[in-house]
Formats: sequence, C-alpha cells, structure tokens
Amino acid sequence: MTRAGGAGGVAGGAGGVAGGAGGAAGGAGAEALARIRDNAFYVLELPAACSRHDMERQGQKLLAMLELGLSAAMTYATPLGVAMRDADKVRRAMATLRDPEKRLEEELWARIDPAARAEGSGARDEDEDLGLGELRRAPRPDRPWAGALTAFGWGRR
Repeated sequence: MTRAGGAGGVAGGAGGVAGGAGGAAGGAGAEALARIRDNAFYVLELPAACSRHDMERQGQKLLAMLELGLSAAMTYATPLGVAMRDADKVRRAMATLRDPEKRLEEELWARIDPAARAEGSGARDEDEDLGLGELRRAPRPDRPWAGALTAFGWGRR
C-alpha cells in the first residue's frame, strides 16, 4: 500500500513537472509581451535615439499631464495596441532610461514602431520591423534569388 501510494506520488510529481514546463513556456511569452508593452520608450512616447534631455522633458510633461488628469496622458501606443499609463509607470520608465545598461536593453526591445501594428495576417518584412529597411538588401536563405536562373545561363538571352 505504501508502495502504490509512492508510485502515485511519483506519477503526480512527473505530471507536475510537465505542467510546470508548459507554464514556463507560456510565462516566457507573457513576459516578452509585457516587456514590449511596458517598454520605457513606448511609455514616454519617445524614439530610441532620443537624448537624456528629451527623455527628462517628456517625462516631466507626462507627469504634469497625469497630475492634471488629462485623458491624453492616460494611454500610449505600443505594437501590441493601446496601454494604460500612470505616474508610477512614467517614473519607472524615466529611472530605467537614466541607467545606461537598462537603457540599452530597452532600446533593443523598442525597435518596432508602435504605429506599425499588424492588422490581420498580411505579409510583413522583418527588416522593416527592425528599422533596417534603409540598409542594402543582402541575399537571405529564406528569400528566393530572383536572378539565379539568369546568372547561371538559364534565363532570357
């Protein structure tokens, strides 16, 4: 009887481990979405290339607008849609951008333009999403090489 209970306990433990792994994968996705939604640059509505002076000025402006209860300061745009903003979120965003290491991390997460939110399932260009659209295009293995047949003598002559 003890042995059967022990086996049941092991099986239950294995189920708990498997459930925990699934929860961790879901948690990682939720964490990534939260990082994008709560990104300091999105909260302050600033580009990633802004100066510290611009960040301080925008933060103080938003804090004053929130203190007055202006509805324009209550929400902000993200690539995931509109999010709610409060004074605490603005203060945390400003503190994050004052730290050079945290600012760099936020810059990496703020590469997607909030106005370029995907509507539906249209095709998207990853280079454009990352702000690399102005760079010269290099051949990529996931895109066909349009001039391949011509280059090897199989195209029009």
